[in-house]
Amino acid sequence: MSNLSSGRFTAQFDANNQEFSLSGVLRPHSVAELADDLALLRNGIETVNGVCYVNLKRVTHMNNTAFRALAHVLLDATRSRPDLKLTVVASSVVAWASRLFRHLNDLSPNIIVEIYDSAFYPGQTFVENQSFIPILRTQTKMTWRHEREILPRHGLREGLHIADICCGIGDFAMLLRKDFKPARIVALDHSVPSLEYARKVAEDFDVTDIEYTYGDASQMLFDSDQFDFVTCRHSLQIFDRPDLLLRELFRICKPGGRVYITNEKNSHCLGEPRADSIQWTYNEVAKLFAHFDMDVEMGPKGRRMLLDAGFTDVRMESFMVTNLDGNPQDFADVITAWQNVYADEMAVRRGDPPAFIERFKQGFADHIFAALHPRGYAGWPIWASSGQKPL
Repeated sequence: MSNLSSGRFTAQFDANNQEFSLSGVLRPHSVAELADDLALLRNGIETVNGVCYVNLKRVTHMNNTAFRALAHVLLDATRSRPDLKLTVVASSVVAWASRLFRHLNDLSPNIIVEIYDSAFYPGQTFVENQSFIPILRTQTKMTWRHEREILPRHGLREGLHIADICCGIGDFAMLLRKDFKPARIVALDHSVPSLEYARKVAEDFDVTDIEYTYGDASQMLFDSDQFDFVTCRHSLQIFDRPDLLLRELFRICKPGGRVYITNEKNSHCLGEPRADSIQWTYNEVAKLFAHFDMDVEMGPKGRRMLLDAGFTDVRMESFMVTNLDGNPQDFADVITAWQNVYADEMAVRRGDPPAFIERFKQGFADHIFAALHPRGYAGWPIWASSGQKPL
């Protein structure tokens, strides 16, 4: 890998991935200031076959001098090498990206411009379902009863700088703020509807000190080594490349700080009575998510994943959310929402036949029955893990 750095921005070329990436602030006074970086790009392009990726997702500012110089190199490359395809990926987080880059494809059909959007991981469209948003609050309310007790064992205390990545509708950040009084708390997500909901709730409660941020969790615009405690709940399991997200969580965490993750193992959801149909349905849930490149069996894998990502002092525990945690109707409401999304949307999109969907739904119905039965028991298991970034 080749690297160049000017202090305000970094350029590198990864030959293995055929990717040239820029990050930081590109505001040169003249093209000469970028000469070494442009040479790195030209030399890299000469070595690739097929597709060359130009990753600009972490460029926070770019002036016209830099844009024209970069565009000139890209257009020259496609003209001199008709066999070459260039894929330019810019971030939708920065407003200039689509305005500057989209017309490159008009100038050369061999340049494809992708503005990073909600299609970046397969589960996004399902979790952005508007009808799913209210139930997320109920889920967090039920898990918080457990997590409030275990978070201090994972290093959370008052006065820390906290980042809640993939914050969803912001309810977990709100609870952290209330009970752990952070010195700073940032909550990031890539779902516009979820963030709008979070900001509305914060406004209604006159909360002004949570920094809600729109961003790409796999390539965040945060500087490295910023936060004492980084949380990421139920999100690695819906990324098709969780290793990328873990790498980012590691990067923004301070040395000595901790990253806390939670994930599920849906095949271990259980209930009595009618246990068999419940078990069958949740085994099928795991297969359904796998079809969309998501892993809702990830929970017990947390320790290994954190160690593989470079964390030390990994702590891990599990807890069972049940119908006995407060009002059983809350548990039933959560399962109803799952049924609506998993059976009525995901299974339909996979192309499952009506007979399968009917049996699939029956397991959810029996889980709800168990939750509301006077002598019933219904459970939803979650694994919580955390690791320390080495000093």
